Amino acid sequence: MLRRFSQRFKVAVENYLPNAFIFAILLTFLTLILGMTITKQSLPQMTTHWYSGFWNFLAFTTQMVLILVTGYALVKAPPVQKLLLRAASIPKTQKTAVIVTILVAAAAGYLSWGLGFVLGTLFAIEVAKNVKAADYRLLIAAAYTGTIAILPASITVTAPLLVNTPGHSLEEKIGLIPLTETIFSPTLLLTAFLGLLVVLYGYIKMMPKKEDVVPFEGDVETFTSEKQAAATVENQVPGKTFAERLDQSKIINYVLVAMGTMWLVQYTMANGFNLELNILNFFFIILGLALHGTPLSYIRAITDAMPSASGIMLQFPFYAGIMGMMVGSGLITVIAQWFISFSNEYTFPLFSFISAAIVNIFVPSAGGQWQIQGPIMVEAAQALKVPVSSAVNTITIGDLVTNLLQPFFVLPALGLSGLGLKDIWGYCLVSMILLFIVSSIIVTVAPLIF
Repeated sequence: MLRRFSQRFKVAVENYLPNAFIFAILLTFLTLILGMTITKQSLPQMTTHWYSGFWNFLAFTTQMVLILVTGYALVKAPPVQKLLLRAASIPKTQKTAVIVTILVAAAAGYLSWGLGFVLGTLFAIEVAKNVKAADYRLLIAAAYTGTIAILPASITVTAPLLVNTPGHSLEEKIGLIPLTETIFSPTLLLTAFLGLLVVLYGYIKMMPKKEDVVPFEGDVETFTSEKQAAATVENQVPGKTFAERLDQSKIINYVLVAMGTMWLVQYTMANGFNLELNILNFFFIILGLALHGTPLSYIRAITDAMPSASGIMLQFPFYAGIMGMMVGSGLITVIAQWFISFSNEYTFPLFSFISAAIVNIFVPSAGGQWQIQGPIMVEAAQALKVPVSSAVNTITIGDLVTNLLQPFFVLPALGLSGLGLKDIWGYCLVSMILLFIVSSIIVTVAPLIF
């Protein structure tokens, strides 16, 4: 049944879904219309809100580009390649390819959502190269979905880390909420691991029949490309000129690595294992340099990764503009308060989850969404005498589930794989429906049991 369902989605998507950039533009127009009709903002006011927010994601855009290119360079380092190539050679059938791909992406996503998106996609590409019976589009979608499914329990999920950080914006009102009530709570753990199992089952059932499989066609440069092999050989040949010897200097490389490692140790001793984006990117850079061995090898890997970041560079400012309209017009407050208006202590978690899922379509930034929606939900939770951690958890889950509908975070996977949004969106939508059902049940039942 799921195969037929996903195929119908696939046909509809191929016929009607535009490029991911056009999706962002259409979402911009929809937000504009909603702001003018619901919050009674004028067209000049909405365009002012749009431009005011347009550049607000510049820092986040840079962080995401760095996650993509440094993660790509890390995965292309010879030691990591050998490990992943060995793992990618394990699957022999489409079914085992799907299972291994989802589990590897989920494991990486548990450590870091950025690592999950990059490593999961590159691993899926390599598996698709080895297993010609596996559908390439299915594997890329499975890697992305596996990362999304595990994120409620990830040690880098945004809102729980924010409310456990001294000095956060709501500290005077709610204090610090320990991770035992959020990331390590039954609600998020059940959502993550039960959701992962359901997604795994769903992708096995959605596998195309043999005659419908679209295999990897070799248009994407991966771990074992001839270009990279030639560059590796060239990098191992001693330089003839002083400049070439500097480019290939292991001494320069490892002195820099030692400096970076020293700082990371100091940071960890002072802050614990707190992988916020800047720390994660710095860790990727230092580890990548260490594994590549020379500056020249690392530079080439970064250069190879840059074309994959084009979608992020273009589209993220438009999503920032959408967020600007949502905030400036008050739309996000209207949506949140509408759901709160008919909530009680028992239904609050479910409606909080649904409102976050809807808001995420327009504001696909977990940190940004929490800063805006969080205070409203916290106030409602306190008024209904519901634990504040319930608001944190349900907003976290809602924010993650509709990432399978909203193409904001799938752009790195599309850039790396060479696919278009329509190639994987059908599979992602079916997965979103499955996760939405599972999440709705858990956020409603878990607070009553635990």
